[in-house]
Amino acid sequence: MRSAVAAVTILALVAACGRLDGIGQPPPLSDSASGAEFGAMATRAFPEVTGPQRRVDQSSLWASGRASLLGDRRARMVGDILTVVIQINESAQISNQSDRSRSGSEELAVPNLLGLPQRLERLLPEGQTFDPAVDLNSSSSSRGSGSVRRNEQLTLRVAATVTGTLPNGVLEIRGTQEVRVNFELRELLVTGFVRPEDISRQNEVTYDKIASARISYGGRGQISEVQQPRYGQQAAERLLPF
Repeated sequence: MRSAVAAVTILALVAACGRLDGIGQPPPLSDSASGAEFGAMATRAFPEVTGPQRRVDQSSLWASGRASLLGDRRARMVGDILTVVIQINESAQISNQSDRSRSGSEELAVPNLLGLPQRLERLLPEGQTFDPAVDLNSSSSSRGSGSVRRNEQLTLRVAATVTGTLPNGVLEIRGTQEVRVNFELRELLVTGFVRPEDISRQNEVTYDKIASARISYGGRGQISEVQQPRYGQQAAERLLPF
């Protein structure tokens, strides 16, 4: 008995080892520089304007430099800064309900079969008979219901830096922000890919125009530590099967 209990305990510990890696750590974000989106954006650059059109642009008297009065000052090069506007107000509600029932009845009687039922009934105890020989009844029913309700609201603005440019001109951005109030530190992280034409004249881009967006808003400090369960409690919740 002791060996069986020990074997079960060892199997439970081995199965739970993979779940102990995340104790005390926030859920990791997936790498934004991987996957189908990054592969599609990391294609060859679009062909540049050549020929007569390019010569007309070079000979124009209208100054279009970034330092000019009417120049385009939107972020487009590595090291440029732009503002990311995050306004998330989402809600979802799902409700499911199912109801099922089934019933069945079967009966088999053999009143006459070459006189065999009459002869066999003499061997049966008093009160028993072969009419009916088989009588079956069955019924089943099931009912289930479930609902999910979610509501998220987040409004933030953060400055992000262009950290890279893909061959097709898409900008890779990354922005971090830390705010400390007393003994609590709030952290904000934004990464993703932005098309230059999606950046407004105010040098701003909204979160819904960021491809492969990774937005993390959290913090650390005394309040966060109190709100988080202890490591031992987290380990017990992951290991205990009930």
